[in-house]
Amino acid sequence: MASNTTTSHDTEATNATATDGHATDATATDTHASTAADGGGHSDVFPPFDPASFGSQLLWLALSFAALYILMSKIALPRIGEILEVRRDRIEGDLAEAERLRQKTDQAIEAYETDLANAKQKAHTIAEESREAIRKDLDAKRADVETDLAKKMATAESRIQSTKTEALGHVDEIASDTAHAMVTNLLGRTAQKATKDAVAKVVKG
Repeated sequence: MASNTTTSHDTEATNATATDGHATDATATDTHASTAADGGGHSDVFPPFDPASFGSQLLWLALSFAALYILMSKIALPRIGEILEVRRDRIEGDLAEAERLRQKTDQAIEAYETDLANAKQKAHTIAEESREAIRKDLDAKRADVETDLAKKMATAESRIQSTKTEALGHVDEIASDTAHAMVTNLLGRTAQKATKDAVAKVVKG
């Protein structure tokens, strides 16, 4: 009897243990399923689009914007303004220098053109003066040559006239001598005075 009672108690204990084990397994299974369900729900939403994080995102956005604004207004923008001011001053200085050089160049060109015009006028004046001096010199030399030539021609004409007068003065004598020689050759010896008289009579007509 005692053995049967012990066996019966052991069987009941075993059955109770099995029942507790099944209950524990069921509880673990439900917990795992709940955890898996919760984890799957969070992984399906992109974090920036999660409505639960909108508040913190707006706060960090405001803080970041404020920090960026302070950084830009206190450091970056003044530095950029200084750079632009320096560049503007440099550009204005370069433009002023370019304008000064342009005006200087224009003045140099104007002075060159004035000097060139004066040089041309001076060269023209010198050429006219040289031409006039050469013309006067040529006219003077031509006048001297013409005067000298006129003198020489007058002297030559005077000599010719003198020679002609002298020759005409000896024409009667030459003609008489020639006629006397011819008559002598033709007729023999004749009187020279008679021959001269005859020639003079012929010449006078």
